[in-house]
Amino acid sequence: MTATPFRSAVVPAAGLGTRFLPTTKTVPKELLPVVDTPGIELVAAEAAQAGAEQLLIVTSPGKDAVAAHFADSSELEATLAARGKDALAAKVRRAHELIAVRTVTQDEPLGLGHAIGCAREAIDPAEGCFAVLLPDDLVLPSGVLNTMSQVRAEKGGTVLCAFDIPREEISAYGVFDVGSTSFGDVADAPDVKQVRGMVEKPAAADAPSTFAAAGRYLLDVAVFDAIDRITPGAGGELQITDAIALLISEGHPVHVVVHRGGRHDLGNPGSYVRAFVDFALEHPDYGPELRTWLAARLAD
Repeated sequence: MTATPFRSAVVPAAGLGTRFLPTTKTVPKELLPVVDTPGIELVAAEAAQAGAEQLLIVTSPGKDAVAAHFADSSELEATLAARGKDALAAKVRRAHELIAVRTVTQDEPLGLGHAIGCAREAIDPAEGCFAVLLPDDLVLPSGVLNTMSQVRAEKGGTVLCAFDIPREEISAYGVFDVGSTSFGDVADAPDVKQVRGMVEKPAAADAPSTFAAAGRYLLDVAVFDAIDRITPGAGGELQITDAIALLISEGHPVHVVVHRGGRHDLGNPGSYVRAFVDFALEHPDYGPELRTWLAARLAD
């Protein structure tokens, strides 16, 4: 069955980036570079590749620099071109040409569910579903949203993304309670599961599976009504997992795609460094020299 493409992709980016202070006093965490490209541009490129037409960036009051990264930069491009730096001008132009960008404001930090709910006025209910990409998560290789769209086309409802985590590490994650399901011509598709529920940070022995939630969602627009009907948890926050659990209890189909690739967490300095090094090693200009230097450095 042909996947029904989604039109809108929501990127929650209203956080303060406290783990990167003092840098994030002036530079939003989402603009920290992975080699020479901000993390949010990598996420925007993933959304565009999957068919999204508009990127809805959820920001906090006064946090305008993230959206400004995607603004027209023709004056800078012309300056670079006049200096013969056409390749650099193309790199600068890329963000503006990737996807149409709009911002919505989350006035208070009231949880991921609340942040997603702030985007409802920018999403036409006729769209049927929309994607959510957490900017801290780089899911590699890109393409899982295409698979998630195919699952929604066949199964309907909401589709989530998961990684298969070693059981001894599972207590750090939100974990899916899953059952088998068919997909396409496969009677028991190993990487597509029906979701029966979710447990937040269970003990390893109590975890219902080893499938942990990742930062990619394909949400049916019914989730907005569910967000309106859940109650706040700790700190007055509305959690998207509670809204999805409510939908499941009411018979809304929810499935998960188990992604067998890699993942980088840009949300804390230690993981961010690993992402930077990983991308730099693959860079044709910087990779060979960096690899040589790393080998010598580690030998010391």
